[in-house]
Amino acid sequence: MGFIWTIIIGLIAGAIAKFIMPGRDPGGIIVTILLGIVGALVATWLGQAIGWYRAGEGAGLIGAVVGAIIVLVVYRMVARRDTVTRG
Repeated sequence: MGFIWTIIIGLIAGAIAKFIMPGRDPGGIIVTILLGIVGALVATWLGQAIGWYRAGEGAGLIGAVVGAIIVLVVYRMVARRDTVTRG
């Protein structure tokens, strides 16, 4: 159940991250929400590795939003670099 909850939180976190960081993203809102899920999973993994969360416990909404923003920034940097090289 923890994994499913992380995905649900990731969906919400992706939408919030898109609201916080507006702009044109390759792929639009769907890709941003998927990046939110990845951000929530990364935040959960890092939180468990650091000791903030126990095994089976997921990141909260704030941690997931921060993870989603980090993943979104990295995604934009990679997508921009790819666009420049194709240019």
